[in-house]
Amino acid sequence: MLATVDHAIRDRPSASVGGALLGALGALALLRLVSLGLYPLMDKTEARYADIARRMVEANDWVTPWIGNGVPFWGKPPLSFWTTAASLEIFGINEFAARLPHYLLGGLVIWLVWQFARRSSMRAAWHGASLLAGSVLFLVSGGAVMTDMALTLGTTLVMVGFWRCFQTDGHRRADPLLLALGVVIGLLAKGPVSIVLWGLPLAAWALITGNVCAAWQRIAWARIAILAVVVALPWYLLAEARTPGFLHYFIVGEHWQRFTVPGWTGDLYGGAHNAPRGTIWLYAIAAIMPWPLIAPFVRRTRVRGGEDLAAAGERTYLLAWVLAPCLVFTLAANIIWTYVLPGLPALAVLAGYWTSMCKDQARVERCLVVGLAACAVAICALIVLAQRTTYLDSKSAKAVLSEYHAGTSTEPLYFLGHVPFSGSFYSAGTAKSVATVGELPPGRPVYLVLEEEAWKALSKEQLARIQFKAYRGGRVLARID
Repeated sequence: MLATVDHAIRDRPSASVGGALLGALGALALLRLVSLGLYPLMDKTEARYADIARRMVEANDWVTPWIGNGVPFWGKPPLSFWTTAASLEIFGINEFAARLPHYLLGGLVIWLVWQFARRSSMRAAWHGASLLAGSVLFLVSGGAVMTDMALTLGTTLVMVGFWRCFQTDGHRRADPLLLALGVVIGLLAKGPVSIVLWGLPLAAWALITGNVCAAWQRIAWARIAILAVVVALPWYLLAEARTPGFLHYFIVGEHWQRFTVPGWTGDLYGGAHNAPRGTIWLYAIAAIMPWPLIAPFVRRTRVRGGEDLAAAGERTYLLAWVLAPCLVFTLAANIIWTYVLPGLPALAVLAGYWTSMCKDQARVERCLVVGLAACAVAICALIVLAQRTTYLDSKSAKAVLSEYHAGTSTEPLYFLGHVPFSGSFYSAGTAKSVATVGELPPGRPVYLVLEEEAWKALSKEQLARIQFKAYRGGRVLARID
């Protein structure tokens, strides 16, 4: 029955979209690409992951991610670091190179959404792609150095691959490979939690629609599992061999205690979040802005009679996919808003089906163009903010280090307290830290970066031997002879 309905959907005539929508989508994609190198890497997430990739290139160690000298990073598998490190190797150590792989991964997710929705019509495909590209969380994540876009790509590959396998009984050779590739990417991007994010919606859909046996029989699960283990497991074993203790921390700590223990204190790399349970649903609303603000204008149009939004089974499948991340993290306190990202592709497909079947397509596409234009304006505002204000200087050490690099090339650089991840990245790992001014090496000039409060707390004796050089973003650059 599902295969018959799916065939009917594919046989519908393609519907064209307006040039304004395609132009707005292309302009947004180009603007986001250009913006990648126009603002500094932000502490803590972006700069931390970018510096881990920089260390990977510097040490030529593609097995163990390192967060500091002799300190392994056990918080995430290496796939995102591999992509960032490869880009840094090719394009140099800079913001554009660090962010480019995640932009390209986002492009692949949009392409998968376009391919999935194209079975309904070309209009649904372009609407879905526009809705996804214009959602604020996807727009941010598509140009940020994080692990979430790689996870979303893996989850999307599994969900698209499964549906195509199910509809064709696995007769097309490429479809099982898509599914298997998605499993491997998820395991190497985020770990076992990726299995939950695609396993839960698949199981829910199969139970609700009575397709448990068919889902098992039509998919070569054993071959897929073997392939995933053969490709992904060696890194896990090698990582444990190189730095014993990794598997316990990563599996037990990151995959259980992080989500079940409020204010978890076992995090080795930062403070745990302690949001009220259920906050993930508020994050989901924020993630899809500006579309909730524009949706009321679309709803005033009348939906054509006689056409369903999608086949019933497919609609259930997409809804299960959308809701899975929120359901998984509803009872978790240690969460951030990027956890809803894997469900956004399915939401874009569903919404694209709905908007493509509205009667007044000119009005619908005007609304879509307005949403994409709002995102473009937000990007331009961020660029202006970075270039003409000092706000972003407080989020990264780049500005104060630019002053350091402009004034010297020989004197060593120290941070009072600790070296932020952006300080390590922009100093190419040469910056060091001291707990007090008295710990600075005597007998040679050095540069010191310290917070404004620490500068004000210096004694007159200390100020007598310190030359003020620059003040950027709440940090003071000083020279000590």
